[in-house]
Amino acid sequence: MTSTDQKPFLSVKDLKVHFSTEDGTVKAVDGLSFDLARGKTLGIVGESGSGKSVTNLTILGLHDPARTQIDGEIVLDGKDLLTATERELERLRGNTMSMIFQDALASLSPYHTIGRQIGETYRKHTGASKKEARARAIEMLRKVGIPQPDMRVDDYPHQFSGGMRQRAMIAMALVCDPELLIADEPTTALDVTVQAQIMDLLKELQQEFGTAIIFITHDLGVIADIADDVLVMYGGRCVERGTKKEVLGSPQHPYTLGLLSSMPSLEGPVDVPLSPIPGSPPSLLKPPTGCRFHPRCAFVDRVGGGRCAGESPVLELTGGRGSACHLPLDRRAEIFADLAAPRHN
Repeated sequence: MTSTDQKPFLSVKDLKVHFSTEDGTVKAVDGLSFDLARGKTLGIVGESGSGKSVTNLTILGLHDPARTQIDGEIVLDGKDLLTATERELERLRGNTMSMIFQDALASLSPYHTIGRQIGETYRKHTGASKKEARARAIEMLRKVGIPQPDMRVDDYPHQFSGGMRQRAMIAMALVCDPELLIADEPTTALDVTVQAQIMDLLKELQQEFGTAIIFITHDLGVIADIADDVLVMYGGRCVERGTKKEVLGSPQHPYTLGLLSSMPSLEGPVDVPLSPIPGSPPSLLKPPTGCRFHPRCAFVDRVGGGRCAGESPVLELTGGRGSACHLPLDRRAEIFADLAAPRHN
């Protein structure tokens, strides 16, 4: 995902995250690898239950160790996060790495003012006084576009609109100038105008601080706007990787094609029906054998021999580009032609 002459700031290798339940073991993430450089944005896309959020909560060390089995390697700026102690992770969380959670109203405490919640993170990691923390909170609220920040700093979350709460969450995540920012669907449930403002804000802040960003979403339109590289997840695995232009402009995996085909095109005829992906995402308690997408794939008959159901495809990468599919790579464009997807370059 990064160029060969640029050392990745974050490196995830063969990550497996399994949860023990009364019904069995949930293989939420099953052998995921990717790199991310400073100042770059990796978009992770996929349906609900594909393992996107679990992956990033694992990076932050937020899973219950009593019921979670984690294998693999997560290295952040040379530090192995999976062998770090809880105290070491506490020093990193909110400081070196931070997260914007999906539901700002559920993530913010209703009992404390916005300013106190932003300032608390700053005080913990910098040792600043209450006065200094308040001034920093006002500065961050101003930076994220909150009007009259010196007054709104004393408001509670319920006094903010949805878009303003999301901005406050971003201010909290960025108050210590983290080097890694994980944004978990930060624009969900926001109107398109506020969504565009949030996207512009993240890009501006990334340019200012050189932050590495992981952007989790199911919306390929958002990915087309913000990401440098794209990782497509399905059933706890990566099924396709590449640059934004490669993945969205010339998909190599039937699942990626299906996601694109289910989106309306701004350039094509308005009366062309969408092509939704049939069926539902697999249960990660008992995932399908072979390729996990094969029960929903429109191209299984193009492979033959029961290979899709019996053999798990390998994600083969060339220069950071690749996909996990049994279809012949040199014929995929031809095979996909009948279900051509909208192109986002």
